[in-house]
Amino acid sequence: MRILTLNTHSWREENQEEKMSYLAEIIKERDYDIIALQEINQSTASPYLQDRHLRRDNFMVVLQQLIEKIGGPKYNSFWELSKVVRDEYEEGSAILCKMPITHTSCFTVSKSRDRDDVKARKIVKVTVTYKEQEIDLYSCHLGWWHDEIEPFEYQCDRLVEEMDADKLSLLMGDFNNNANLREEGYDYLIDKGFYDTYILAGEKDQGVTVQGEIAGWKGNKVGLRIDLILVNKTLTVKSSKVIFNGDYKNVVSDHYGVEVELELED
Repeated sequence: MRILTLNTHSWREENQEEKMSYLAEIIKERDYDIIALQEINQSTASPYLQDRHLRRDNFMVVLQQLIEKIGGPKYNSFWELSKVVRDEYEEGSAILCKMPITHTSCFTVSKSRDRDDVKARKIVKVTVTYKEQEIDLYSCHLGWWHDEIEPFEYQCDRLVEEMDADKLSLLMGDFNNNANLREEGYDYLIDKGFYDTYILAGEKDQGVTVQGEIAGWKGNKVGLRIDLILVNKTLTVKSSKVIFNGDYKNVVSDHYGVEVELELED
């Protein structure tokens, strides 16, 4: 199984259409089974589609159209709104997957439920069946360890409370906590019983998914490993690679992506 997670920073990138077309080409080339995306935006001025509350320029919708147009995989998908950014964009997270989706849901993990609060956080979850077992997939975009208003511990605890411990779960996304720092958010996650596919991987690189300063990381001068793919059970992970970092595929966002290949038993 091949998995990608990427914070797309969508519709806020320079040369956005060029980058989106390139992203679609690489998705076709790499033929991912599961894709988790964060910061999937749609313009508040764009007209609604009939399906749910998606708008015509929803980045996930447009990306799927591009993938199919160039002959790439046909994905089942689910997107949910988390918050409104500067009254201009409705931002959310999404999951795309080849296998049929048997259940969809979303839940708030932040203290705030106000869609106009930039720190509001909502998790997208889908359940799929793969090799005769149910798997829960989560696209996550969480807050920061030192945030006194929206503490990471609270959000992580809410996430764990919503999970079914008996099912295999894949948590993918932007966790906004540097895995290279001890006794902060990353360690808090691992102490909850999660396994980092980067650590489990037989083949891996340096793992850096953010270089330098981006929103939420003002003044940062080091490489951060904040985009992760976690599991709640030990699995055989063949490889974990950072993608869209300029070395392995072109940059498409202010975050790099993570590509993981793992094996699931029948």
